[in-house]
Amino acid sequence: MEESAMKVGIIRCQQTEDMCPGTTDFKVAREGKLAFAETGPVEVIGFLSCGGCPGKKAISRAKLMVDRGAEIIAFASCIKKGNPIGFPCPHFAQINEAVVKKVGSEVQVIDWTH
Repeated sequence: MEESAMKVGIIRCQQTEDMCPGTTDFKVAREGKLAFAETGPVEVIGFLSCGGCPGKKAISRAKLMVDRGAEIIAFASCIKKGNPIGFPCPHFAQINEAVVKKVGSEVQVIDWTH
């Protein structure tokens, strides 16, 4: 990984932790594909869950990753798209809005990964 690669923190759905290790999230980030096509390859510096429904911990966890160097916060596709369980997060819009407000305009927020 180049030293100039942007740093990303990924937030995943806690409900999918026991059925998805995040392999595809890491792969598309490393390869700079799909949601990371515009940024190019990125370095994942954190991979945390939302904390469980209704996802309130996602806000403080996003800020924590930004404080530790994340320039991008990405929501894993399990949240917005419902991969792999086929059930998108019913709280996503509110979580996304709160994260954007908390991390500020300097931090890019991506609402999916793959």
